[in-house]
Formats: sequence, structure tokens, C-alpha cells
Amino acid sequence: MYTVKEAAMRTGLTEHAVRFYTDKGLVPSVQRNEHNIRLFDEEAINWLHGVRCLKRSGLPIETIKHYVDLCQEGDSTVPERYVMMQQYREEALVQVEEAKQRLAHMEQKIAHYQEIMEKHIPDATNPSTWEKGARDAAISR
Repeated sequence: MYTVKEAAMRTGLTEHAVRFYTDKGLVPSVQRNEHNIRLFDEEAINWLHGVRCLKRSGLPIETIKHYVDLCQEGDSTVPERYVMMQQYREEALVQVEEAKQRLAHMEQKIAHYQEIMEKHIPDATNPSTWEKGARDAAISR
């Protein structure tokens, strides 16, 4: 059995998040000892890993709670869980594409700044260095 601190270390969550998720009912297998201290077995750790993944995928707490409830209802809810995961997979794919675009922008900027440093040329993309004509030309790009 693991304490909140140990569960946090095993899952990469903060202790606050572990407590929050258990208080919200997202870890149905969490146990408590005679002093009401939370104790986590491997099943509870697995729930925490799952909750962390779903939360990082953008699912709201209420949706995760619904998913946990469906899991507890049993196999009859597999079709509904399947549809949920399909829906959120699509959202995750959009996030991946957006992340790729941000990365491409960063790579472009890095290459641009590297060229400036290597060739000792001014940064023509810095608005503070533009003159009126250059500024108008840059704005129209």
C-alpha cells in the first residue's frame, strides 16, 4: 500500500492532485485506514495513471468522473466508453497537429536567429528596427 506522497511519486502527479482526484471519486479503489488516511494499492495507482492521462488529454473532471462510473458499471458500458475515447482521440489529434505547427514555428525562428548570429546580420523581423517603408513592406507580407 502507498501513501498519498508515494502515490504521487509513482504517478508523476502532485500530492494535491492525488487528493483532489480521490476526493472527486476518480479513484474508486482508494482505501482508508483506521485514521482515515488514504492508502493506494496497485489498482488505485492504475486509476491515477488513467486519470492523469485523460486529464492531460483535455477531458474535464466531470467527464472523467462519468468515465470512471461507466467503468465501474461493467462491460455493458463498453460501447459508450468506446465512443467517448473515439471522440477524445479526435480532440487529441487536433492537439497534436497544433503542437506540430507550434514546433515548426519555433524551428523556423531558431533557424532564423542562428542565421543572424552566424552571418552577423541585423534582425529584419524585429519591429523596433523597421523604418517606415520597411515597416509598411513587412506588414504587407
